[in-house]
Amino acid sequence: MRIDLKDAGRRFNQEWIFRNFTYSFHSAGKYAILGPNGSGKSTLLSVILGALAPSEGTISYADGYDIAVEQIYRYISFAAPYLDLVEEFTLQETIDFHFKFKQFHPDIDAVQLMDLLGLAKSQDKALKYFSSGMKQRTKLALACCTNSPLLFLDEPTSNLDKQGMIWYHELIEKFSAGRIVLVGSNQENEYSFCDHLIQVMDFKEQ
Repeated sequence: MRIDLKDAGRRFNQEWIFRNFTYSFHSAGKYAILGPNGSGKSTLLSVILGALAPSEGTISYADGYDIAVEQIYRYISFAAPYLDLVEEFTLQETIDFHFKFKQFHPDIDAVQLMDLLGLAKSQDKALKYFSSGMKQRTKLALACCTNSPLLFLDEPTSNLDKQGMIWYHELIEKFSAGRIVLVGSNQENEYSFCDHLIQVMDFKEQ
């Protein structure tokens, strides 16, 4: 899998969030998009995953053949604190619903996923009664345990305690091999495993 951006930029109204972003993401690479709060990390991540179109420049995807941006969602797993879950669904219904559209990672199945979450006692509880940490665990587990070549995580440890942080790193270690992993963050403990660091501030209009 490969993602190429050339001279990409994104603006809202007259303000450029980033410009002249030229970069290639390759399979099995782990990348961190870094910058202070409000710097445009989530915007850049949204452009890369195809949720936002660049205001200028180009983005292309290939996996042995060219992939249209309208189809790239099929290749992506994504987790972020602002990504909503269906609050009325139980945990079991959430897992079942997600995997009607996605395939399980080869190293896990539905029973093992529930064990991995450590929330078996809450499997029949509606998500609206979950704590913020339980919801974030659910989002991360669904993303990481999906069989997709692209794994995008924005502020992945939001609402996680110390034990949750350890769990997150174990999740990444087990399910990140052979995938392009992108992490939007300003906390080193979220991206310490990344090989490539991208500073959004380096792509601000001068």
